[in-house]
Amino acid sequence: MSHFDPDTLNSRFQQRLIDAIEDPQVRSNFRGAMTFLREKRAAQFDPSDFTQLQARAQAIRNRCLSKLPELLEHLESRCQANGIQVHWAQTGDAANRIIRDIIEAEGGRKVVKGKSMATEETGLNAALEAAGMDCVETDMGEYIVQLARETPSHIIMPAIHKNTDQIARLFHEQLGTPLTHDVDTLIGVGRATLRQKFEEADIGISGVNFPVAETGTLCLVENEGNGRMSTTVPRVHIALCGIEKVVEYLSDVPPLLHMLTRSATGQSITTYFNMISGPRKPGELDGPEQVHLVLLDNGRSRIYADPQLRQTLRCIRCGACMNHCPVYERVGGHAYGAPYPGPIGQVVAPQIWGLDKAGKLTQACSMNGACKEACPVGIPLPTLIRRLRREGVNHEGGPPLPGRGSLRTPAEAALWKVWAWLNAHPSLYRLFLSLATRLRGLSPRKLGGWTRYRAPVKPAPQSLHAALRSRRRAANDRS
Repeated sequence: MSHFDPDTLNSRFQQRLIDAIEDPQVRSNFRGAMTFLREKRAAQFDPSDFTQLQARAQAIRNRCLSKLPELLEHLESRCQANGIQVHWAQTGDAANRIIRDIIEAEGGRKVVKGKSMATEETGLNAALEAAGMDCVETDMGEYIVQLARETPSHIIMPAIHKNTDQIARLFHEQLGTPLTHDVDTLIGVGRATLRQKFEEADIGISGVNFPVAETGTLCLVENEGNGRMSTTVPRVHIALCGIEKVVEYLSDVPPLLHMLTRSATGQSITTYFNMISGPRKPGELDGPEQVHLVLLDNGRSRIYADPQLRQTLRCIRCGACMNHCPVYERVGGHAYGAPYPGPIGQVVAPQIWGLDKAGKLTQACSMNGACKEACPVGIPLPTLIRRLRREGVNHEGGPPLPGRGSLRTPAEAALWKVWAWLNAHPSLYRLFLSLATRLRGLSPRKLGGWTRYRAPVKPAPQSLHAALRSRRRAANDRS
């Protein structure tokens, strides 16, 4: 089972970007998919209403985060009263161990799993596979990615980087089915294969979209029904959830769900909305005998400690920031190398795994601001990316991010020091500009990696000040 390696996030980032840019199929697949998703989302929101809806969702998330410690305790208490067993995991490895131990204690070996980004974050599939357990993804996109031994390339649509021809060949090679490009036939093949897995499974694993502290309810949003099957057919259900997702009241869910579905897939509502409040009760005909909730920290407490970075935790995992990001559209999710790609990944990954391991991801941003405008809960992603960039260079401010280290080479650091010094001395800065415009013909045609995919940098024939002076003189002459 393929799983990302935090140690390669920085070291292989440049190569992953090059590979993506040089793959025309990746660019084609993502260009069409992102355009389609943006158009569907735009059709769901009246621009005059979006700001008000965004402010409401943001206020709910801010209120819940402001009470996070007490809400988590209340959630634990209500879940336990409902018969849900609650476990706390400080790290991703701890979460994997807890889940593995539950499965082993129940004598389980066959696992079906609904879509969950938290399990991608912890690398659960690989951990269970290493323990000799058969863990099958049941979301169609996740199942396709698992067959290809890849990681998801999008939060909501894991296999968005593949087209119909690629999926047809994958099913033909991995499942032995006749080669067909008919989408309904391909879905039917996947459905028939997964149905058998549901019948055989001992354990079902899922994520959680909204855990409700007021009622001890686990809310899951999905379109395929696989989540409902994973959480009700096996005799044991294990849910993994980041601690930041808890909401205070059941009435908080509809406004957030309204924004989630419209922002993610351009739907007014998803096909299924599951509310799980405990295991099967005496006399009930279906449902699991046990329900376990694993609450995952994995750096979230550290993020929570910083008032500015805390805004990261408002995220409801809709993927809208990716769908509107021009960088993500051109390179795809795998170029980032992290479970959370795109703008939100550039903010989350360095805070979870450290700037020394994931800080370079912050450089894949043009600061156009589209992600902030699209975010349904108003996370100021460009501001947070700039903050993390600065910390990666200057080691300034903020909580003790793990492995904080400089992202600059010595030559780059020296160059920026000279540039800062020039800007602090106006007379020398003007002299530099004068020389640069006069000697522009000597500008180098190649500047390392910068000119591999960009036009070479060349000074303008005139500085801005000189151009403005010329314009003013021309205006005076006309008058």
